Amino acid sequence: MKFLQSLIFILSISVAAYALFIYGFLELGVAVHPAMKKNFQAHSIGIYTHIFSSMIALLLGPFQFRKSLRIKKPTVHRLLGKFYFVSVLIGSISGLYMSFYSFGGTISHYGFGTLAILWFVTGMMAYSSIIKGNAVNHFKWIFINFALTFAAVTLRTGLGIGFASGLPFEVFYPYLAWLCWLPNLIAALFLLNTKFVRIEY
Repeated sequence: MKFLQSLIFILSISVAAYALFIYGFLELGVAVHPAMKKNFQAHSIGIYTHIFSSMIALLLGPFQFRKSLRIKKPTVHRLLGKFYFVSVLIGSISGLYMSFYSFGGTISHYGFGTLAILWFVTGMMAYSSIIKGNAVNHFKWIFINFALTFAAVTLRTGLGIGFASGLPFEVFYPYLAWLCWLPNLIAALFLLNTKFVRIEY
């Protein structure tokens, strides 16, 4: 399990750094399909808001699962948690907006839209749980929520697999709108019901 945690940490930091470089220093849409580039540039505020808020959530998320931080520095844990929560809210709302303009038609619209809604709802459930003092439920909801945040990583992994397969981008990309998060969600729900995840507060 420690290996998996380390891998998730490294991948999260790497993708967040990639997003910062691509969207912070290069022309908008330079690394995406030409048709997507047009949509990005037509809705630049929406895509920048979504990318940078999601990047912050992806960057902060792994730290929230470090037991040493929760136990030894609870104030820092709570502060980072607030930043994470706000980033998720902004990222999910802007993500829902951008889902209407996603490349790939109806399949993509519904896939990314569903992800945005679930990301928002699980974030709200995690926040509501900790406000009520239910740390166990808070952990469960934030575990599921970060699995959805991690879609930023699995989306890019899926892109690599799709290109390597030789399939046309127009064929495989719409299904990535579902495959980038659905396996993550299933894995999170499974792990929460096994001994691999210990809920300690």
